[in-house]
Amino acid sequence: MVWVVGDECIDGSESGMSFKQALFFKELGFNIHDTMIYEKDGIGFPNPKRYHQSFEYMFILSKGTPKTVNLIEDRANSLGGDSKKGRWERQKNGETKFRDKDNYSIKEMGARWNIWRYAVGYQKTTKAQYAFEHPAMFPEYLAGDHIKSWSNEGDIVLDPFNGSGTTTKMAKHLNRKYLGIEISPEYIKIAENRLKQEILL
Repeated sequence: MVWVVGDECIDGSESGMSFKQALFFKELGFNIHDTMIYEKDGIGFPNPKRYHQSFEYMFILSKGTPKTVNLIEDRANSLGGDSKKGRWERQKNGETKFRDKDNYSIKEMGARWNIWRYAVGYQKTTKAQYAFEHPAMFPEYLAGDHIKSWSNEGDIVLDPFNGSGTTTKMAKHLNRKYLGIEISPEYIKIAENRLKQEILL
């Protein structure tokens, strides 16, 4: 499960609700498989007494070990293509020790870091202008990258808070089956229209 959440500010203090929710999931038997950051390339309404808020947490939760992990490898390795023999390894006491091992090659591209940055806002989150009737959409590529990371083609992707249908649209685009649950009739119509779209962003 991918849980994306930001903290609300109440009476001058951040609520800490993101951490409370993550810990509650642990009480329910989930593992926090990964803690990630969704960084935005812009901000909404800056608070003059705080540094501008530009991120939300993304908790990757799993009952046991995730069944599917497809790490996106789009980060160029500075030593990509080089061949190495052995490596330095840090010991429990903090010292480093050279371990003589078989030769290995460094891949040209490595897995990306756990901070993902996306363009947000009008005509960036999506090109579907009518979808902006929903006030808090995720970027299509954010949903798509998580779908690629934690599922395979043909798997079922569920969004229990489907909103404007970003998750279901991207699941369809990436050849997954999809289920979206939404309480708002207005948002359901937006999601249905987006599922008819072929164009991304």
